[in-house]
Amino acid sequence: MKTISQNGGRIPRPKNVSRASQPDSRVTARLITTIKELISSGTIAPGGKFPPERELAKELKVNRASLRQVMKVLEIMGVLSQRVGDGTYLSASSELILKEPLEFMVLIDDISPAELFETRMIVEPELAARAAARSTSEDLAKLRQSIIDMERSRTIQERLDADMAFHEWIFSASGNRICHLLFRLIHRTVSISMAQVVDKVQIEKPLAFHKKIYSAIRDRDAEEARRQMLQHITEAAALLNRSTR
Repeated sequence: MKTISQNGGRIPRPKNVSRASQPDSRVTARLITTIKELISSGTIAPGGKFPPERELAKELKVNRASLRQVMKVLEIMGVLSQRVGDGTYLSASSELILKEPLEFMVLIDDISPAELFETRMIVEPELAARAAARSTSEDLAKLRQSIIDMERSRTIQERLDADMAFHEWIFSASGNRICHLLFRLIHRTVSISMAQVVDKVQIEKPLAFHKKIYSAIRDRDAEEARRQMLQHITEAAALLNRSTR
């Protein structure tokens, strides 16, 4: 496998993975457009019931298997919610979520988890370092709370929510609003991949990294925050890579 050099080390290039298991970005774009039209026309309001899968597949001219993949992505993003035996509903916050730039959402659908993690390795350590320099007492309190929430989590979803919240508060504490907005979207996509492997690793490992990163930010140690964040993301990427072989 080819590698590239970074800071004197050797880092694997992202693998070219098959797109077969990933949602078709064109289907995603059409589905998002349809949801926006349903909302704007008043046909369905946030919180209302979504058209049946068979009907929607026919309207979008796609097979139901492809549509089901896209629906799952939108459910994880918080646009839709599934109610067993009752159907699919638009979430109350769907209108706000769908205001995310469509072009970026389509791009996200068309890149691999390996590329997402490489992007995180490039940017997140620096955001952690900036959070060490810029965080407020309020930021630190929110980081502490996300760690507590992760310790107290009882379900995979609660654990994922607390994990994502920790990283998002670091983005916020970094003081860079553009990175904050972009990485909120990236993390929603990363959570799709992590949901598949989170039950294969003990919670103590990511929790230990979060505590070390928090301590470095609290102590205004930018270099240590940077180092711990890079190691944290590198190990998460390795876990995902092993689970998908």
